[in-house]
Amino acid sequence: MLSTNAAQQSRSRELQLRQAVLLVFGNPPADACARLGSLSGMEWQRLLRWLDTSGLALYFLDRVSELKQTDILPPDVHARLQQNLADNTARTAAMISELFAIHREFQRAALSYAILKGLSLWPSSVPRPELRSQLDLDFLVTQDSAREARRILEGRGYHLRAISGRSWEFKKNEMPGTTLRDLYKDAPYRCVELHIEASGSEDHSLLAHAEIRSFCGVDMPVLSSVDTLLGQGMHAFKHVCSEFSRTAHLIEFRRHVLSRHSDAAFWIELRTCAEGNPRAVLALGVITLLIAQVMGVFAPISFTTWAVNRLPSSARLWVQFYGERTVFASFPGNKLYLLLQRELAVPGIPATRSPRHALLPLRLPPLIVHATPSESLSMRIRRYRTQLDFILFRLRFHAVEGFRYLLELPRWQQRLSGVAR
Repeated sequence: MLSTNAAQQSRSRELQLRQAVLLVFGNPPADACARLGSLSGMEWQRLLRWLDTSGLALYFLDRVSELKQTDILPPDVHARLQQNLADNTARTAAMISELFAIHREFQRAALSYAILKGLSLWPSSVPRPELRSQLDLDFLVTQDSAREARRILEGRGYHLRAISGRSWEFKKNEMPGTTLRDLYKDAPYRCVELHIEASGSEDHSLLAHAEIRSFCGVDMPVLSSVDTLLGQGMHAFKHVCSEFSRTAHLIEFRRHVLSRHSDAAFWIELRTCAEGNPRAVLALGVITLLIAQVMGVFAPISFTTWAVNRLPSSARLWVQFYGERTVFASFPGNKLYLLLQRELAVPGIPATRSPRHALLPLRLPPLIVHATPSESLSMRIRRYRTQLDFILFRLRFHAVEGFRYLLELPRWQQRLSGVAR
């Protein structure tokens, strides 16, 4: 019993420290900086790992620098974050260079496309591009342009590795055995995703309303401001409804909302765009309520009224009881999202896959690294070992988190019945 209590206290302490990190981004930052100034070396190491996997590490460094509170960081932690920033600055520059090169080829081919996420989030959601932990490049293309876009990417050395719905994932220079230490380094590995817009009415076309924005003197097509925020909300919601959600998505969404806080015309246009899409309204409501719970109220009342106040009581209850465990979860996350998914099926929001398959997948996980024609024997052995380690890692995750979900399910049903009464 003593060891169990100690473990619970440790988890509670970790949750409090992670919450303090988010409160640093608040205005004012309350006493969060003081709370972080008393951490032990071991606590900093655990917190740094979460900052890395949640995408917050460089945002956090930038924020404490802005507040002139870098003295809360031990010298080794400060030096580590500064090195991460230097590495990520070089990595971001290389990714932007690749983005511009693909953009120029798409332009020459007269494709209809727009940049998604990444650089398009600056400056509304991201103070500086090099602060964002970006893993790939994303483009939205029309169905008519998809085949030519694929040919261009393959001509640049990319290989189509996965198709999920209307998204195509391309990779090049894949490397086995990469670790969290490589997250910020400028490795030759690159990943590009093409998101194919279905043919249909121009009124519902994101590309029909795309705008041109200048980045470093290069004019590039991006989604409209309203479509960008709506897409951010739905993207963050998609990750909340999955095993692991990067907390950085919530920080970026919050920053974008605050940048438009007093723009009444913007919120009217956003509501008009979202009203015809029940999933979009639900996504915006859940994400806004979730951020408000862990960081405080931030959105305009006009937006909260139609997005948050229209949420089903079961969705509100899930945010109340499981929101913090989702936001502050360690990688690889948990399966508590399945409780929310069960309730959202009632108002007609279908799940991407059945709870049974989510609890116990019938297929092996996808390949992390694919074979290449010039692969050496040592590289092949490394690739096999990396894949085997990943399979065992996922098996353990499904066993442990599936069991925890089954334990939590009756408690959740009891809470729901209490609300119903």
